[in-house]
Amino acid sequence: MTPAGSRPLQRLQGSCHCGAVRFAITTDFPELTTCDCSLCRRKNALMVKVHESAFELLAGAEQLASYQWHTHTAVHHFCQLCGIYPFHRKRVTPDHFGINVHCLEGFDPTGIPVRATVGAAMP
Repeated sequence: MTPAGSRPLQRLQGSCHCGAVRFAITTDFPELTTCDCSLCRRKNALMVKVHESAFELLAGAEQLASYQWHTHTAVHHFCQLCGIYPFHRKRVTPDHFGINVHCLEGFDPTGIPVRATVGAAMP
């Protein structure tokens, strides 16, 4: 049984647009987040935060390109073939990934709270 208001753990797979990069996550989707930093505003991603132990890269490590700026702590990953951003290693919690939920197969965000995070004002 799950506590009232929580969701059961789910294992979902996701991919970039061309399918070269494939991954799986396990989460109960406690919330989704947006971010107002200059990069996240431009890519308009809706993310779920998962611990690195709940993330598995299934295929495409050789197709991933990375982008870092400012403190060089967060690592944003993109498919070199189709350009899609499927996930990034987080800055504030570098043992977690931010997963672009639009890349998850069959995922419906209905009913999951969305929290706006403030990245632009981070020192």
